[in-house]
Amino acid sequence: MDIKEVDVLVIGAGPAGSVAAAVVHQAGFSLQVVEKEKFPRFVIGESLLPRCMDVLDDCGFLPALKKKNFQEKFGAKFIKNGMVADFNFSDQFTEGWSWTWQVTRADFDQTLITDVQERGVPVDFQTTVMRIEFMDDESSITTVKDFQGNEKKIKARFIIDASGYGRVIPRLFNLEKPSVLDSRKAIFAHVTDRNRNSFDEPNRIIIVTYAPGTWVWIIPFSSGHTSLGFVGSFDFFNSMQGNEADKFAALIQGNDYLKNRFSDAEYIFEPRKLESWSVTTDKFYGNGFVLTGNVTEFLDPVFSSGVMFATVSSHLASKLVVKKLKGEIVDWEMEYMKVVRQGVDTFRTYVTAWYDGTLDSIFFVPNKVKSIERQICSVLAGYVWDERNPFVKNHSTEIKKLAALIESHKVTADQ
Repeated sequence: MDIKEVDVLVIGAGPAGSVAAAVVHQAGFSLQVVEKEKFPRFVIGESLLPRCMDVLDDCGFLPALKKKNFQEKFGAKFIKNGMVADFNFSDQFTEGWSWTWQVTRADFDQTLITDVQERGVPVDFQTTVMRIEFMDDESSITTVKDFQGNEKKIKARFIIDASGYGRVIPRLFNLEKPSVLDSRKAIFAHVTDRNRNSFDEPNRIIIVTYAPGTWVWIIPFSSGHTSLGFVGSFDFFNSMQGNEADKFAALIQGNDYLKNRFSDAEYIFEPRKLESWSVTTDKFYGNGFVLTGNVTEFLDPVFSSGVMFATVSSHLASKLVVKKLKGEIVDWEMEYMKVVRQGVDTFRTYVTAWYDGTLDSIFFVPNKVKSIERQICSVLAGYVWDERNPFVKNHSTEIKKLAALIESHKVTADQ
């Protein structure tokens, strides 16, 4: 069997894989991308964060993406019992991008990887990684099989695993571990949204609190369609009668805002489910490989951090791989894992605070302190590495202190 030799093997052709391929190619190293699925393919994670725009810009993807006319996104709006918290990315603490996009991921991902291919990078779709053998010098031989059953070997000096939910290396080498976050379920669909302009501007993701621990995402697209999804515990959904479509319809009718906006909506596709997505691993790197994006850890869809972490972590990892291939020393623990962990840990604090109700008191406080609102807005925009921001540097303690302060003022006022 012939062996193809490259400097870098990239596993996965989603946003993390496209970013990795762009960085490695720009540096002049040879590479091969392999992807298990056939593109375009459906995946959720449709609302981006401004922080990922820095990466897309650096990789040269913006011209191709702008041609797609995706829905521009300027902020995030949270709704609960008629109360509204509206965060505008143009008014945040950290200097950075003030907007991003809301995208149909099939189109978004296809645009990125097509751009990569047009630069001359070879990409094999419908190609599954069967096994990987790592050598003493950190090189590897990977056996892959295409959709026709043909096997081939790829020898690489380094592997970037950007396989997303496929989590190739963690699964092959038993590196997976459960997340500390509770398992949850989502039921979602794309629907027509004829009433959107009567309710909210389309340039926001809208998060509606449905019940304790249960929430709704509303992500308008430029096509006039909208992604609508319900997220909650398994117990919440199990308490409902019928199949996924029955539950989806009943949930729309169970909330006045959703009922008024979506009662006449038509399905672009029937409601689907996604379950138990939170998973992690102890190590984000090893001898001859690095994990990026959802392969490291996927938290929760509530703050739309998935694509941001995928692109930012892959961008950093690939820059370090290039550095290593040039013969420079890389401290993977300090330069990669610690950095990625810090961002993940920050968002995990906010995810936990969302589900336990802590953020409710902060988001919906009647008289907001503008400086604090701007600092939290920067977190929601994905700037979770700016340690000048106290709600990043001391994320866990600052959130709890702020919520306690708001509660104490409320008690005093009630008395």
